[in-house]
Amino acid sequence: MLKIQFLKGRPFTEAEVYGARKLAIVNQTFVRKYLGNEDPIGKQVRIAQLEQFEDAVKEPVFEIIGLVADVKNRGLQDPTEPEIWVPYTVTGSAFRGILVRTEKEPLTMLNAVQQEIWATDRNVAVTLTGTLEGYISQFSYAGPRFGFFLMMIFGGLGLVLVTIGVYSVLAYTTTRRTQEIGIRMALGAEAHNVQAMVIRMGLRLVGTGVILGLIASLALGNVIATQLWGVSPYDPWTLVSVPLVLLLTGLVACWLPARRASRVDPLVALRYE
Repeated sequence: MLKIQFLKGRPFTEAEVYGARKLAIVNQTFVRKYLGNEDPIGKQVRIAQLEQFEDAVKEPVFEIIGLVADVKNRGLQDPTEPEIWVPYTVTGSAFRGILVRTEKEPLTMLNAVQQEIWATDRNVAVTLTGTLEGYISQFSYAGPRFGFFLMMIFGGLGLVLVTIGVYSVLAYTTTRRTQEIGIRMALGAEAHNVQAMVIRMGLRLVGTGVILGLIASLALGNVIATQLWGVSPYDPWTLVSVPLVLLLTGLVACWLPARRASRVDPLVALRYE
């Protein structure tokens, strides 16, 4: 159901669960932390916490029969914790969760599942009901998704402001050089030469900003590392792709003033004050 990969051993059988056999399945982190490089299959572990429950388990020593691959069990950001599974019939204490595989839409089966549970025990309170995907989305992905949404909005606004800023500076600077451009064109400069001059001027500004931004990003990498998981703050793809996007944006912002400048009539430009 959960598609967790078995690396060694086997799962519990139905008879072992109903018989409350003292067997256990562990994950890779459990083995690394408590057993080192030893083969876990057949090893015995003591779960002292089971002696503290109201219906304490006497001699809570369990034999390991299976090893599963690590999966996230403390949220997306925190590292995987050691995990051990035992048959739920060993003790009636602790929080219980029930997973049901359905062929139909899961939420349409919710009432039927509740009725089956209450048919067994009317005193059981059924809470936090819903689909597994919805549960994971609510408790694991909701926060990061909201943060990503905010970052996307602010990043988009920043990109728009960069584009407007570059265009405004270049348009103003080009206007101030109108007479110079007229002189160049009167002396034989082609329109594409004027465009190239203005674009080079703009790309120098954008390039300087990109370099300063990269330096600041590298300097502040450790600060933002706490907000990232699964990717390094110095991820090469990010450090290459973002400057490229900014350079392309700056190139577009440079092209419009350059196009305007290349269309200036030399006689008008020479009389421009």
